[in-house]
Amino acid sequence: MNNFTTPELIDEVKNLISYSISNKNLESSNFQLMHRAIVKKYFEAKNVQINYDEQTIELQLPVGHKKYTNITFECMDLERFLQSCLKKDEKSIFFYETILSHYNITSAA
Repeated sequence: MNNFTTPELIDEVKNLISYSISNKNLESSNFQLMHRAIVKKYFEAKNVQINYDEQTIELQLPVGHKKYTNITFECMDLERFLQSCLKKDEKSIFFYETILSHYNITSAA
């Protein structure tokens, strides 16, 4: 795959988030799907919906075995929020490599 170190990988995903927020209306990009996937992964949530106009995120958070609660919250800065959802554990790193591969972000090495 790519030869990124973990800090470089996280930086590349942050750059992709920045780009995707400023270009979220590109039809073919599926950036909104990526944004929802990042939130789902971070919170282990389901049914994530992002309202870009109102800057709100609606999701279902796990509160017990197969039990979820609905949460809606406002994001003053969606880009910074999404970037703050990035984790450095092994499963997350593999997930981010997959995202970068999907968007054809390659190492300059």
